[in-house]
Amino acid sequence: MLRVGVIMGGVSSEYEVSLKTGREMLKALDPAKYTAVPVHITSRKELLEGAAGLDFALLALHGAYGEDGTVQGALETLGIPYSGSGVLASSLCMDKGLAKTVIRSKSIPTPDWLCWDSMDDYAPEAVQRLGYPVMVKPNSGGSSIGMTKVNHPQELRAAVEKAFASADGGSVLIEHYIPGQEITCSILGGEMLPVIGIQSLGADWFDYEAKYEQGGAEEQIIRLPDALQEQVQKAALTCYRALKCAVYARVDMLLKDGIPYVLEVNTLPGMTATSLLPQSAEAAGIDFSSLLDEIITGSLRERGGLQGASGEGARTVADTGVKPQGQVKEAQQADHTHQTPQARTVEYGGVRL
Repeated sequence: MLRVGVIMGGVSSEYEVSLKTGREMLKALDPAKYTAVPVHITSRKELLEGAAGLDFALLALHGAYGEDGTVQGALETLGIPYSGSGVLASSLCMDKGLAKTVIRSKSIPTPDWLCWDSMDDYAPEAVQRLGYPVMVKPNSGGSSIGMTKVNHPQELRAAVEKAFASADGGSVLIEHYIPGQEITCSILGGEMLPVIGIQSLGADWFDYEAKYEQGGAEEQIIRLPDALQEQVQKAALTCYRALKCAVYARVDMLLKDGIPYVLEVNTLPGMTATSLLPQSAEAAGIDFSSLLDEIITGSLRERGGLQGASGEGARTVADTGVKPQGQVKEAQQADHTHQTPQARTVEYGGVRL
């Protein structure tokens, strides 16, 4: 039986979010297939200690030393296969400014931006040229921590200082704000899952409270017009491939005037049962436990099999008893008793979606 360590906690500002993801993963792992081992870390040293004896690392980490390629590199050094994208993609996607540069090089629309390394770079006149309102956020953070919508120049300095305080020593991104329908596109095994539309309730953008408090936002599977769906899918998959992502990811966008603008690509998105990617998977007929199966299977394939840290020797996907990626979905689609959420037609820009 595969000994799967769920790595959670970490050293970033997203520590609490990571714990939520980890706990949900532990509950959902099939005990008939896996021996689930919680690995709660609060320092880099604890990763090395906690990983001893694992056959596979299921990453529930977020933020610095989690999504940025450093944990992935450490696990590769230890010979332990891990979930999701590799070192390069993790590092690229964690740096929002760099990822946006790659995205724009592929002619995919993304909002204009500035990136500052310290308060020495503070230049309000550059933001004025960018145009208000702007979103100010840590360049390598997530979960909307340290993020502020700035509508007027007099609000800028405080927002930039707040972002630097949450940036874990990194840079800050100032991004032109585009009003529109926020959507998220989950990708599993190179295929896009149903699109989710997001509407914050009580706030004019998807802030931390909207993401994690009960009733903070409405998240709904939506049906886009065929032409727009094609544009959205092309943008999502182009970003996924250009940034060298693997196994699964989530691409966040805004729709305005029929144009999808890519905001960022998440290589380790939230993975509680009610998180956005699991919701998309559920709409495609893949429950949370089966989703974790698919991620583990795809990751083992991506890593070229399994070499356990305990020295048990190489194993293949077939040895684990996990279905190859795609078979879970096919099996569920064949089950006519399986009920999936219905897409809702929503209003966007005066057009019914």
